[in-house]
Amino acid sequence: MGGGERVERLRHVELLPAREATTAPWPTWAHADVRAAYERTGVREPWAHQAWAADLVHAGRHVVVATGTASGKSLAYQLPALSTILAARGRRGERGATAIYLAPTKALAADQLAGLTALATGVRATTHDGDSPPELRDWTRDHAEYLLTNPDMLHHSLLPGHARWASFWKSLRYVVVDECHHYRGVFGAHVAQVLRRLRRVAARYGASPVFVLASATAASPADTAARLTGLEVDAVTDDASPRGQVAVGLWQPPLTSYDGENGAAVRRAASSEAADLLADLVSDGVRTLAFVRSRRGAEHVALTAAELLREVDPSLGSRVAAYRGGYLPEERREIERSLRDGSLLGLAATNALELGIDVAGLDAVLVAGFPGTRAALWQQVGRAGRAGQDALGLLVARDDPLDTYLVTHPDALFGAPVEATVFDPSNPYVLAPHLCAAAAEIPLTVDELDLFGPTTASVVDGLVAAGLLRRRTAGWFWTDRRRASDLADLRSTGGQAVQLVEQTTGRVVGTVDAGRAHGSVHTGAVYVHRGETWLVDELSLDDHVAMMRRADPPYSTSAREVTEIRVVEEQTATTWGECGLALGTVDVSHQVVGFLRRREPGGEVMGEQPLDLPARTLRTSAVWWTVPDAALATSGIDPADLPGAAHAAEHCSIGLLPLFATCDRWDIGGVSTVVHPDTGVLTVFVYDGHPGGAGFAERGYGAAGAWLRATRETIVACACPEGCPSCVQSPKCGNQNNPLDKAAAVQLLDVLLQHAP
Repeated sequence: MGGGERVERLRHVELLPAREATTAPWPTWAHADVRAAYERTGVREPWAHQAWAADLVHAGRHVVVATGTASGKSLAYQLPALSTILAARGRRGERGATAIYLAPTKALAADQLAGLTALATGVRATTHDGDSPPELRDWTRDHAEYLLTNPDMLHHSLLPGHARWASFWKSLRYVVVDECHHYRGVFGAHVAQVLRRLRRVAARYGASPVFVLASATAASPADTAARLTGLEVDAVTDDASPRGQVAVGLWQPPLTSYDGENGAAVRRAASSEAADLLADLVSDGVRTLAFVRSRRGAEHVALTAAELLREVDPSLGSRVAAYRGGYLPEERREIERSLRDGSLLGLAATNALELGIDVAGLDAVLVAGFPGTRAALWQQVGRAGRAGQDALGLLVARDDPLDTYLVTHPDALFGAPVEATVFDPSNPYVLAPHLCAAAAEIPLTVDELDLFGPTTASVVDGLVAAGLLRRRTAGWFWTDRRRASDLADLRSTGGQAVQLVEQTTGRVVGTVDAGRAHGSVHTGAVYVHRGETWLVDELSLDDHVAMMRRADPPYSTSAREVTEIRVVEEQTATTWGECGLALGTVDVSHQVVGFLRRREPGGEVMGEQPLDLPARTLRTSAVWWTVPDAALATSGIDPADLPGAAHAAEHCSIGLLPLFATCDRWDIGGVSTVVHPDTGVLTVFVYDGHPGGAGFAERGYGAAGAWLRATRETIVACACPEGCPSCVQSPKCGNQNNPLDKAAAVQLLDVLLQHAP
């Protein structure tokens, strides 16, 4: 690759300045053993933000620590928690105080436990997850002081079985919610309700724990933390840790000579570009981590880079590896050791490595494709330069509207805060099962309804009418024989979740929302789960099971759907001149009728397979915009081009909404029509793909002017002549990306935005 080509592909470079450290004295209340433990690890004094946050926590304030990657957030909550635990012990070592640490991944909890063990303070810490043997669970209930677990175990084990954990709950002083920006959308709404149930159970045993939340990349952290916990929270955001200068580049692969769907231009795959860049950096001795979206992609990047390096020097090929999901802890530790000592210079990994890995010697990070949010991007880029040295971060754009917009509009990354975390704890499809679970744990009383949100009373009435709760003088009781906690899958609002079962062993490897199963785990689907690629052999809708096997086929799949939408209720609306914008409730009818196989990497269509699946209806939230006939008459758009214009604008707007709301394009859907029966005019809908909504459409309505302008700018900025995956084509289109009219979409958006605020 020549120097000129590189300059052309490197669209922007931003220099993030270095920062000097600011320290503060150890708090006088810190337990001597804890202080000595930190000093043994080289911490002479805490950084100023660590000391400030720890003081607030020790004083009983709920706190969110929102400082950068590698800024030592762990010390801010461990110092008061460990000090309190040691100070509260009885003469014979009986526990007098406990703490719960919640992590979104087992890997992060395991790394936290390793850090606590290395401190050697004598605090009894352990993990509690699905892999914990019965004897460890018994010991944990009776003796553990610092419990590391996850929201699922809290929901299914600790809260329903609270009576067996009575002494632990009675002593609960702290609850730590790490990486809190991961709790968004439907998952965030579920976790918010789990935390309210935790507060209620703790109160039954006389405890009122202090909540400490941590995130390297939270926007409006105090508001987000308050919505997650239901409490008033103080934010600590001034980062006093040191940082070297970081150069962040935006890289756009070139157009290729290949044709995609409907003859569209195709850019070189981000993974192929990342492999070339990884090889170049490793050959220069630069310790580099490449984040790739799938396990297959990570292996492709590592293998390709190794082959390129062997052409330069046969010994260099062994200095690049892939990090795959499912590694054992000792294998992960070996990778970390190899990166630290320099025997391994390059690593291609899925985002399984985004959390948990503790590597301070990385010089560069490559991100193959925008990871979905600015928060995730900075989390990944922040892995470089953690030892205080200067570092490089490079975002390699995928053939996608959002990636295209970002590399051509750098201010959207560098001049904007990270996204606000979007979730709606009052979603009735989320709230109802948690009220059932709460009533099964301890009967609900009138005084407790406000804890769960302002809509709780009406949802409780509905549960009584459905026979799931029974009203008595003392409150509401759970009446069903089922485990109430089984009603709520923390990642689903689509009814009973579909279990993902490994074909050969019968092992349940995960779940998928029932409402999304038709399109993601249908028979023949290629499904990526936690960075691993699976091939679905059978989807049983009656049994709510998808039978899968590990495979790495040379293709991906995308479902083809027929979709209709009906307006149920318009909740709020505004006008932009003659055009309109609205937010409300809709019924969306879907039927998956087939799926496409696309060659990977590259994306060329290999063939289509029909499917026979029943239609399903989703009641959810949507934002929609309308353009009346009078405005279209003066727009200059040929009436024959209107279907393609609306369809293209719909696709690109779906691709851009993740810039304004913490969602993935697969979390939302869209419908466009020249004349919709409920509005009578041209209408484009974008809706949440979860029953009851997840807050994404609402965020789109609030940011509609900026969102739809970004949509227009993305279409205009794309170099393709007639529309491609970087602007108006969608990998999830139910109509095979037909019709699409790129030029007419720009004209249509010009009409819409003429009077937009």
